[in-house]
Amino acid sequence: MTTWSAPRRPCRALGLVLLVVLGFLVLRRLHWPRLLTPWLRHRQSGLRTEGQNFMLEDSTFWIFGGSVHYFRVPRAYWRDRLLKMKACGLNTLTTYVPWNLHEPQRGTFDFSGNLDLEAFIRLAAEVGLWVILRPGPYICSEIDLGGLPSWLLRDSGMKLRTTYKGFTKAVDLYFDHLMARVVPLQYKHGGPIIAVQVENEYGSYNKDPAYLPYVKKALEDRGTVELLLTSDNKDGLSNGVIDGVLATINLQSQDDLQLLTMFLLSARGVQPKMVMEYWTGWFDSWGGPHNILDSSEVLKTVSAIIDAGSSINLYMFHGGTNFGFMSGAMHFHDYKSDVTSYDYDAVLTEAGDYTAKYTKLRGLFGSMSGSPLPPPPQLLPKTAYESLRPALYLSLWDALQYMESPTTSEKPVNMENLPVNNGNGQSFGYTLYETAISSPGILRGLVRDRGQVFVNTVYLGFLGYERKEIVIPLIQGYTVLRILVENCGRVNYGHNIDDQRKGVIGNIYLNEIPLRNFKIYSLEMKKSFFQRFGSSAWNLVPEAPVFPAFFLGALPVALSPLDTFMKLEGWEKGVVFINGQNLGRYWNVGPQETLYLPGVWLDQGINQVIVFEEKAAGPVIQFTDTPHLGRNQYIH
Repeated sequence: MTTWSAPRRPCRALGLVLLVVLGFLVLRRLHWPRLLTPWLRHRQSGLRTEGQNFMLEDSTFWIFGGSVHYFRVPRAYWRDRLLKMKACGLNTLTTYVPWNLHEPQRGTFDFSGNLDLEAFIRLAAEVGLWVILRPGPYICSEIDLGGLPSWLLRDSGMKLRTTYKGFTKAVDLYFDHLMARVVPLQYKHGGPIIAVQVENEYGSYNKDPAYLPYVKKALEDRGTVELLLTSDNKDGLSNGVIDGVLATINLQSQDDLQLLTMFLLSARGVQPKMVMEYWTGWFDSWGGPHNILDSSEVLKTVSAIIDAGSSINLYMFHGGTNFGFMSGAMHFHDYKSDVTSYDYDAVLTEAGDYTAKYTKLRGLFGSMSGSPLPPPPQLLPKTAYESLRPALYLSLWDALQYMESPTTSEKPVNMENLPVNNGNGQSFGYTLYETAISSPGILRGLVRDRGQVFVNTVYLGFLGYERKEIVIPLIQGYTVLRILVENCGRVNYGHNIDDQRKGVIGNIYLNEIPLRNFKIYSLEMKKSFFQRFGSSAWNLVPEAPVFPAFFLGALPVALSPLDTFMKLEGWEKGVVFINGQNLGRYWNVGPQETLYLPGVWLDQGINQVIVFEEKAAGPVIQFTDTPHLGRNQYIH
């Protein structure tokens, strides 16, 4: 037996180093990419169109896709959701990329943790899924401002989704960082990305004919080499096309598919048909019904789309959750903010459970598969923890002393223009405006979206879209007027996205006289916000709490943590934080009645629960193993 003595080990190591260096030089000279595996070497043409068909290399290819948004699903559950997609018979993942989450401050980027887009794309490849990337910059997606960062609105002349210089300069910087991460993950470079979308539903916006060509060039200049496509609903289809880019449609009705067919024949010639978004359900708004779409109707429409020779992407396959203050809003006739749940009545529930839609669609896609589908993964277990009674309490008014120094300003300043966050303004949460007043009268002003009005600590009512004035009674002594304004979600779709500044907009008038000398507190409620409250700040919950207020409780978890749902019966409106994670808003107007709490965000042992309640606290916080999304339901 040959043995290596100690003196010979350095020589052996040196020989290995020389061998590696020599190999590297040889590969460079021989153009090393061509020496890689046949799997990569054969990736020459990628996804392309040929007549009415998609082709992937030399084979006809059908896109059977599903949408899952990494930013709406806890990272620990990404694999579970993608394996369930694969087991349903789908072959392609589609995802939006939210600019506002990735660049929360101008020039400061975050692609870590739950925002690790590269890890999500690589995981899709590992599971065996292709990827269609939808990078925006605008994505709609029922997310605040359609995924555009609110700091863009600091520019009073901003024209979003146009070639306005202030907008394109910001997009260019963002794309510099984003595309550097995803370009190496394209099909021709060995990755799973087979197509990239140019913006999103621009035909419905259509304010600048130079804008789509600009976005297309911005993507190509940064190394995008895969198939480019646009997607539009029926109203925007004719205005959303661009030369050299495949046109696709978003729909829920079979009739709209006929529109795509006629449009392609008349305006685009022969090309493959693709439904980029077949809406498997719909999103919900606070105060409205819970939307459902019957599973038999879904199966019928998906079958018809495929029978018509069209590829398809299910939007959503799995919706997930608008954690934190992520959710957007709609504002056509009335302003309607979106609920925390993005369940969407999708193929998988908000918590990743199977539905009747999943069973029926798995049967359909399985019948078209050339081989047996992988078995669906086991469901993640749920539990109903014991109810907890918050033990400690801190009113908002007492909490102000622990917060960062307020902004002082002669006039009110809207959220986005506050001098906070390194000059980027406030994006989410609440803003508190304070000023002294000396007389009663009529208070009038423009508040977005919901402003609770207090005299000292006495609640008088609120200002908002429907109510623009309120009576201020006579109160003896020094009087502080307080207006607590919540950004309930910036509009994510429509022509008025340039007008989505939040807080107090312009002057506030008392008896037609503009008020002056404000203190303005930025209450974004980030993780660092609660770290300012030491143990001495909290008091036992009183018999008659003063609102708004924070309530602190402990959730003990004895065994491995499991998914659950929080039910705040008796509470009215607010936000819940678990171990510093913002679960999102609750509101007793419905339709959402529970908040999804992922088990991976819980610790074995004691878990901190903080509830910020605006108006009325219930006696306990309940937990259930079943979500409640509203009793009033209708088919969209």
